[in-house]
Amino acid sequence: ARRALEFLRAALWRDGRLLATARGGRAHLDAYLDDYAFLLAALLEMMQAEYRSEDLDFAIALADSLLARFEDKEAGGFYFTAHDHETLIHRPKSGHDNATPSGNGIAAFALQRLGHLLGETRYLEAAERTIQLFWPHIRQAPGGFASLLRAAGEAMVPPEIVILRGPAGVLANWVGRLGANPRRMVLALPNGVAGLPPMLAKPECDAVNAWVCRGVTCSAPTANIEDLLN
Repeated sequence: ARRALEFLRAALWRDGRLLATARGGRAHLDAYLDDYAFLLAALLEMMQAEYRSEDLDFAIALADSLLARFEDKEAGGFYFTAHDHETLIHRPKSGHDNATPSGNGIAAFALQRLGHLLGETRYLEAAERTIQLFWPHIRQAPGGFASLLRAAGEAMVPPEIVILRGPAGVLANWVGRLGANPRRMVLALPNGVAGLPPMLAKPECDAVNAWVCRGVTCSAPTANIEDLLN
C-alpha cells in the first residue's frame, strides 16, 4: 500500500491535480471524481496504519483540489468530471452506488472524516451539502445509496477519533489491541513527529497516552488501554 501511494504521489499528482493513467513513464488524462474520492479515503486509512505528516499534507491538498475542481457549490454534490474538463453532452452527478460505491458517497464520507480530524468546517459543510442534495433519492431507494447513508450516519453521530501519543515501540501494541472498528479512527503519533495540526497536537509522553475525541471535543488523556476497550 505504501509503495502504491508513493507511486501515485510521484507519478500522477501534478501541479495540484490528479492524473488518471500512467504507462512507460508517461502520465496523462485528468482524473475523475471517483479517483480523487477513493484516494482521499485511502489516505485516511494509511494514516491509521502508519502516520506520516506528508500523507496528511497530501490528503489536505487532494481535498482542496476536489472542492475546487468538482463541487457544485450552488446545488451541492460533486460532478463526475472537473470544471475544466472537455465539454460533454451530459455532465453526470450521481450519488447511486453501482459496481463500486458512489464517488459522491465516498467523497462525502472522506471529507467529513478529514473535517473532524482537522476541525475544518469547509470539508464538513461540503459533505453536508452532498448528503442534503441526494437525501430525497436516498429516502426513495435507500438500498442503492449505502455509501451516502454511511456518510449520513457520521453526520448525525461523528466518529470516535482516538489519538495515541508515546514511544513508537509501544504504540503498535495499543493499535493491535484496539483492533478495527468502522465507527472509530485510531491515529498513533510517535514522539518526535512534528508539524501536527492543532487537533492532533498532543504532548509527547514517556508512556502511551490516549485522547478520545468526537467532533472538536476530546476527553482527558488516559494511560490505561482498558478505558478504551470497555
